[in-house]
Amino acid sequence: MFCKNCGSQIDDNASVCVHCGVPTNPAAKHAEKRTNVLAIVGFLLSFFIPLAGVICSAISYKNADREFGGDGKNFALAGIIISAVYLALYVVAIVLCAVLWLPTFINVWTSILAA
Repeated sequence: MFCKNCGSQIDDNASVCVHCGVPTNPAAKHAEKRTNVLAIVGFLLSFFIPLAGVICSAISYKNADREFGGDGKNFALAGIIISAVYLALYVVAIVLCAVLWLPTFINVWTSILAA
């Protein structure tokens, strides 16, 4: 076999040319693994700022297969689920506060306006 870079004869089983150091099979190079940082950020934000967490997680879930080979998809899915649960709890808390405090608020204002 001959090196595609320098043309020197090399062993058929060589992975690197002994003369120039170039890999004999470019496909054999280890691809640089990219980490889906947005999925991790979305997962962490889902605990503290659920709306930002669900947005980051949804974007990273959508791009996980295409850009990162599926890396981070589980983090993104967990971020979406946790954010959705927190947002639902916030809505329930707001509704409960409105139901419990609104009559008191109305009574106070009516007594102030009546005086």
